[in-house]
Amino acid sequence: MKYKALALDLDGTLINSEKKLSTKNKKAVMEAAERGVHIILASGRPLFGIEPVAEALELSRVGGYILAYNGGNIINCKTKEVIYSRNFPPECIHDVCTLAKEHGVYALSYDKDEVISESDTDEYVLREAKCNDASVRRVENLEQYVNYPVAKFLIAGEHEKLIPIQQELQKRHGDVIDAFCSADYFLEIVPKNVAKDRSLAALLEKLGLQREELIACGDGMNDISMIEYAGLGAAMENAYPPVKEKADIIAPSNDEDGVAEIIAKYF
Repeated sequence: MKYKALALDLDGTLINSEKKLSTKNKKAVMEAAERGVHIILASGRPLFGIEPVAEALELSRVGGYILAYNGGNIINCKTKEVIYSRNFPPECIHDVCTLAKEHGVYALSYDKDEVISESDTDEYVLREAKCNDASVRRVENLEQYVNYPVAKFLIAGEHEKLIPIQQELQKRHGDVIDAFCSADYFLEIVPKNVAKDRSLAALLEKLGLQREELIACGDGMNDISMIEYAGLGAAMENAYPPVKEKADIIAPSNDEDGVAEIIAKYF
């Protein structure tokens, strides 16, 4: 078998538009795992937002990996070992929260199994909560509340409001953080050099695999790095146009079980 590992984005890729794991995709991924394919769930979601998908796929039994926070954490599903971990630089939190307020949008982060924000009614904050099947805990002051290690911050809002925040954060803190839009309404802020391709490279080295043995599937802007890195990069039909431009192949959409089609063809 030429390919031995499969990295899967969740939202817009493995998960359909109803935020569900289809029976066909589930069956295909589980069968691939049973045959020895290394399954890697690679998502911008927090760890608690990925774990239910890993449980549905029984990765704790058959083996697999979670790549959470866009690459900030890597977890071995079978052993629960934390293979890789990076924390958000605390000196940047003030500017993240302040710039969000100045532009009329909300910053958020995570605590245990909750989304933490200064709004529990904002539509974009609620979108992030829905993605992770999580509740939102409203706090009076996010900057003061987050006095513990976190992997990332996210600013949610209309795209035109996010761009100047992204530019200013990169100007002020570009030496220690990266800021990028994973969707039109989500600005992800992570430690410098945290990305799916870098985390996958670290994991493949641990597994003794080459990048040529990896297939990566995604749809979002934060998937471009791993699609370019993998031996075979697949963009879903529903992917953003720049993602499709970088892909080796275009797979059926996330609502047409594109992941199952890729597994059937290449594994």
